[in-house]
Parts: sequence; structure tokens; C-alpha cells
Amino acid sequence: MASVPPEARPAIRLLRPPRALSPLVLASPHSGRDYPADFIATARLDPIALRRSEDSFVDEIFAGAPDLGVPLLLADFPRAYCDANREPWELDPGMFDAPLPAWVNSASPRVGAGLGTIARVVASGEPIYRHKLPFAEAEARIRQCWQPYHVALAALIQETRAAFGCCLLIDCHSMPTHPAHPGPAPDIVLGDAHGTAAAPRAMRTVEVTLNGLGYRTQRNDPYAGGYVTRHYGRPREGVHVLQLEIARPLYMDEARIMPHAGLSRLKADMTRLVSALIRTDWNVLR
Repeated sequence: MASVPPEARPAIRLLRPPRALSPLVLASPHSGRDYPADFIATARLDPIALRRSEDSFVDEIFAGAPDLGVPLLLADFPRAYCDANREPWELDPGMFDAPLPAWVNSASPRVGAGLGTIARVVASGEPIYRHKLPFAEAEARIRQCWQPYHVALAALIQETRAAFGCCLLIDCHSMPTHPAHPGPAPDIVLGDAHGTAAAPRAMRTVEVTLNGLGYRTQRNDPYAGGYVTRHYGRPREGVHVLQLEIARPLYMDEARIMPHAGLSRLKADMTRLVSALIRTDWNVLR
């Protein structure tokens, strides 16, 4: 875990290819692992517990995309610090030392679960903070992290749509083990907000390609897509979004948050996926 002061932390990285070759865009809002020193100081959890909320190594899994002609947007800030896959102001009033402004969304299901824009708990359900926060802290994180990420993402979508007549955004994530999952667990879950965020052709093409690479896929269960999928996915306007969740046991030791030998194979396969999608004729998505 890297500890850096907030003013020195780059919020995002946009890795551009020399020339975009298709309407495909990749993004990873949860693989950031630059933890500000003041955040670590206020947390009651150890570094490993904080990192369980990360989509660890997803940035590495898709790192080959820019060399193939596909832009890759990465959040360098960690999800436990600010979640870019939420509305900008989904906040739990119980986390703060004074009443929140009336315009804050404090009643969403994500807030109720402790997983708002500024999370109250990590993915395992453990509380993050020793003390309540000032609202100014939430404002600073949203303006320094959430807003730059979405300004870049919106501009990238608009630029891609202008160049190709459409845009297919793959929002890249990882998912923890679910011991209670009935039957064989999927390797990858694809979410299109139950058919509202992308054309059926987009879902089917990604699904068939992954199946051909040997992965068990499932649609919209248990992940149908978060804020990015639902907010940006507008098929009638030529913008299609799929959330892609990769099972962490395929490539990492979840307890130690360490990659294992499966990472190399997965990275190669996701590069094959990107290559196949570049070769696809996406004119039907316009």
C-alpha cells in the first residue's frame, strides 16, 4: 500500500493509444491503491483490511489495452477513500460530525449498506473510521477524486462517440468469493442493468467471446451494474456500457491480496478479449 499526501496524489490516469481503433473504452474505478497518509491515520483498520475493498490488480489485467488501440481510464485513489462508482453525493449522515446539506442523497440503498461515495465500511462490513468526519472532508475527496474521474470519463465517451458514431464502455471490476453461491460460481459476471444500459448485441458478443476463452459467465446476478453503468449507458444515444466482474480467485490470494500464477493467464485472455472486440463491427450500435 502506497501512502502519499493528498496534494501529491494523482487522482486518475488516462492511458491513451497512439490511435483509437474502435469505439471500445475500458475503465477501472476501483483498482486504485494510493492511500493518503491522513486517511490511514483516521482509519481503525489495518492496511490489508482496507485493501479488501479494492478491485486489486484489475488495472494490470487490462494494461495491454492501450497498445491494442483502446483507451484505459484508471482511478488511482482507492475505493475505501472515494467511490467513483456512486453518485457524487451519496453520504451517510451518521458518519459526519454535523448535519449534511439537504441536497445530499442520504437515503440510497448504497448509503444504507455503508457503501456510499465516502464509504462507512469496507467490503467485509467492518467500520473504517475511528471518529466522525467533517463534511468538508467529503467535499474535498469528491472534488479531488470523483469529479476528475467523471470529467475524464464523460469526455472520453463523447470523444469516442464523435469519432465512431457510438461508444462501448467496459467498466472493469473484480468480485470476491461468495461461499453461499448455489452451484458452480461464475468466473465473470456481465451487467447491463438488466438490458437497459447496452444493446443485446454488445452483451452477447462479450459473453460469447469470454465463453470461447473458457470462462463461465453469468448476466446481472449478483452484479447488474453500478452508477457508471446506469448513468452512462444510453443505447438510444449510441452509448453502451457493460460492467465486467472477474472472480478474484482466478488470479489472486484474497486473504493476502497477492496475485498468483493465474494472473498471467487472465491478463493474456483479457488482452484476447480486447483484440476480439476491436475486430468486431460495431456499426449496429450507432
